[in-house]
Parts: sequence; C-alpha cells; structure tokens
Amino acid sequence: MSMIRDLRAVVRPTLRKSHASYDYGPNSARTPVPSSVVDCAVYRDGRRASDHVSPREALDKVRAAGEGFVWIGLHEPSEQEFSGIAEVFGLHPLAVEDAVQAHQRPKLERYDDSLFTVFKTIRYVEHAELTATSEVVETGEVMVFTGRRFVITVRHGGHGSLRALRHRLEDNPELLAKGPSAVLHAIADQVVDDYLAVTDALQDDIDEVEIDVFSAAQGRSARSGGDAGRIYQLKREVLEFKRAVSPLLRPMQLLSERPMRVVDPEIQKYFRDVADHVARVHEQVVGFDDLLNSILQANLAQATVVQNEDMRKITAWAAIFAVPTMITGVYGMNFDHMPELHWRFGYPTVLVGMVLVCFAIHRGFRRNGWI
Repeated sequence: MSMIRDLRAVVRPTLRKSHASYDYGPNSARTPVPSSVVDCAVYRDGRRASDHVSPREALDKVRAAGEGFVWIGLHEPSEQEFSGIAEVFGLHPLAVEDAVQAHQRPKLERYDDSLFTVFKTIRYVEHAELTATSEVVETGEVMVFTGRRFVITVRHGGHGSLRALRHRLEDNPELLAKGPSAVLHAIADQVVDDYLAVTDALQDDIDEVEIDVFSAAQGRSARSGGDAGRIYQLKREVLEFKRAVSPLLRPMQLLSERPMRVVDPEIQKYFRDVADHVARVHEQVVGFDDLLNSILQANLAQATVVQNEDMRKITAWAAIFAVPTMITGVYGMNFDHMPELHWRFGYPTVLVGMVLVCFAIHRGFRRNGWI
C-alpha cells in the first residue's frame, strides 16, 4: 500500500533547435550538450548521482558503476542532434525517425531490449466563449525510449513539460530506484491524468451547447446557424481528442499484462490503473462524440422546423391574398355582360365580400396555428 501511495503522490500533483552535428563516439572529448537537451542526469539508488554531463559521459558512468540509469530529456531535437544520442544508446533507426519527425499515433513498440512508447499530450485551451472557430484542445507528443539502463524522453509541442514530474520523482528515491520503468509509468500516468482534466472541461462546454440548443431562444439561433457551427467545431476538437486516446488502449493493456524485460514486475501491476483510466477516458470521449451527433441532429431538426413554420406562415398569407386577387382578376376582364357590373351597389358589395372571406380564412388559419 505504501508503494501505491508513493506512486499517486508522484504522478498526481502537475530550447531551441540546433543544426550542428554532435559526436558522442568513444573518441570524442567533452562535447557541448545540444540545446534541445533539457536535462541529462545519472540516477543511482533512486538519487541523482551526477548532472551537467553529456549523454556519452552519463552512459559511461552507469556502465562503470554497474547500476543506476540515465535519464535524458529532449525538446524537439533536430535529426543531427538526435543522431549522436541514438548511436550512443543503440536506438532503432525507425524509432529515431518517428521521434524526430513527430505527428505519430500513440503506440508501443519493442526493439530488442528497449521499448519505444508514444503518448499524445492534451491541453484544454481556455476560452471566454465557445465560437465556431474556438480552439478547445491543443495536442503535443511525448516519446519515451526505455532500456535497462536508460530512459530518453522526447517532447514535441509547447506544453506537457516533464520538469515538474522529474522533480517529484527525485523527491521519492524509493520509487525512482525501480529504474526506467518507474519513469515510464509516471509519464503515462501524468498524460492520462491530463486527459481526465480535459474531459471534465469538455463536459462543461458540451453542457453549455446542449442548453443553448434546447433553450427557449433556440428559434432565433436556429435561423442564424450559429449553434450548428459551434457544435461542429466542438465535435472536431473531440475527434482530435479521440485520436489521442483510442490508440493508447492497447499499449497500456500490454504494459499492464505482458511481462517485459525492461519493466520492473512491481511497477508493471500499476500500469493496470493507468489502463483503467485510459479506458474510462475513451468511454467518455466516445460518449461525447455520440452526444454531439445527437445535439447536432436536434439543432438541424429544429432549424428545419423553424423553416417549415416560416413557409407555413407565408403560405397562409398567400392564401388570404389570393381571394381578393381572384375576384379583382375576374372583374378586370372588361366583358360588357357581367353580373352586377352596372349595379349601383356592386362595388361596395364586392369589397365587403372580399373582407369577410379573407377574415374567415385568417381566423381558420389562426385557429390551426398557421399564423
């Protein structure tokens, strides 16, 4: 139970590019660390043993001691910057290409004695009012290379920083002593916790749109089409969120169920909690998508009803004006022999007749709700 409390305490609270080529080969001297490297440190017995070292020096220290691991954090590295690190740690070229190019689906891949995991990070974008052009969620990526003696994190995007997470793990040496798999679990849990926070915020936006669509003032907004635009924009943002969550279900299931050499058995069972939360978020996002479909259909149906009511009113008034139009049309044919054509009271009689007929038709339409 103490391990569970430690895990929750750690994961639950919340640069530039260079185009130079960096050599980390065995014959290299102390090479400057690329600007994309946010942090590089050696951890031994759960404590930070050394920092301000190059990736090659950090790995040499771990190999010399025969224990501990290296944690390197990078932010949007260039191909040249990452190629040297990839060579030192023996990273697979396909995984390296994915890490540099970004825009990958969440996934888990195994290469010999290392794992390559891709997470989509999600941030809720605050907005005063939801419009047809509002950005609701912002996505980024965190890629994690996990080996027996190293963990390398590559972050893309302006959010999802792991600096606070690193500090929290360093404050819990007992947990960090479990090795790179403890870092992988902490990252996965933080990413999924952010998902939960975003779903709560999205729920508020969807509730607001739902209330607006079914409010008493819907008749006016249905004519303008404003609600349809907001609903469609919100649906697109939910779809983007869904693309981040759905592919992550299988990787979390594998990490929680299938034994892996680089994952500590004590850490593996805690991936079940992450997998459960991913499944929960996925269900919520799918529910959001279905609910927005229903709201959009209801909005379009209401707009159709309003249009039908307008057409019904136009038709009713056209029927009323058709009566005097027909009578005046008949008496405007200029025949010499027509009934009451030369009668003294013919004109007022026809006018009174037209008014009475129009009044009767108007009353009938009003009684039936057409006007």
